Amino acid sequence: MVEQSAVNRQVVGSNPTCGAKKNQKNIVMNRDKLKKLIRGIIVATPTPFNNALEVDYGKMAEMTKWWVSKGLVESKAVIKCASLMGEGPQLTHDEWPLLLKSVIKAAEGKVPVIGCIHSTDTKKSIRDALIAQDLGATGLQVSAPLFNDPNQDDILRYFESLSNAIEIGIMVYQTPWNKYGEIMPETFKEMANFEHVIAIKWCQANSFEYKEMKDLAPHFNILENGSNISECYQLGGQGFLDEQATAYPEFDLKILNLMEANKFKEGQALWDSAQPIRDFYQKLVIRSGGQARLKKAVMEAMNISMGSMRPPSLPHSNEEIQELRRILLSIGWPISR
Repeated sequence: MVEQSAVNRQVVGSNPTCGAKKNQKNIVMNRDKLKKLIRGIIVATPTPFNNALEVDYGKMAEMTKWWVSKGLVESKAVIKCASLMGEGPQLTHDEWPLLLKSVIKAAEGKVPVIGCIHSTDTKKSIRDALIAQDLGATGLQVSAPLFNDPNQDDILRYFESLSNAIEIGIMVYQTPWNKYGEIMPETFKEMANFEHVIAIKWCQANSFEYKEMKDLAPHFNILENGSNISECYQLGGQGFLDEQATAYPEFDLKILNLMEANKFKEGQALWDSAQPIRDFYQKLVIRSGGQARLKKAVMEAMNISMGSMRPPSLPHSNEEIQELRRILLSIGWPISR
């Protein structure tokens, strides 16, 4: 069980940060140290469920050890759990800390581990951030508090309060496809003054050009959340959200090595070679949706089962997995460990 002081932490009095530094288990890390850790391949991990659709913590620990053994380690990768693709919003308040703890323990300090905060208010975000901090997380992926209809000033206050309350890193999740999810360049420039806001999960915005990231790169680790890997690195980026590293770590690691060697054209070509997998996702979600649908399907096709998604998402069909196996073979991927 997760320690009760972590799981059941209560906000004290009128100051939601009260007690944070007293109870934390992490070594305090400054901005420069955090930037060295939250970079490279950001690996969004699916959450394993058993046949009763309960979280399989043992399987998550086993997979974490396997990912580390395959080279997803510090300076090369970050393990991200309970994200949208990890079905974080479908996990209970008791489940996600136990999942995070199982990953941190299994990682044995060999790879940074970050959790996720999903579109909530400042008070609850601080509470959840302190739980993750007490458990030993290196950082958190945090999106703007979308359901509060924030303007840019609200977003600034939100991230400033969160940064002031914790001693671990924050990767800001830029989500321009959501009504209140687009964060403007000038807002990000203000965030450079927040000690623990150290990375941005970047993508093409609606209101400004992709290349705006060049002015932000000296202040944050910019991590591409899309297919513009080459452009991101040439503008000063420091990593990318993985393709299918949970199933085939070697693929993403090879792309990373090419980018870090300034072989941008070769790295982008390798990334683009996986496009048939992305195209299959559009077909896969016709029968049933689910953020984790493609990742779990690819892992299953490569004989690494993480179980089904929770309802209302349906399990993958045998026909879907067989078709995906044919796609993987066509682009030269192995289908077994």
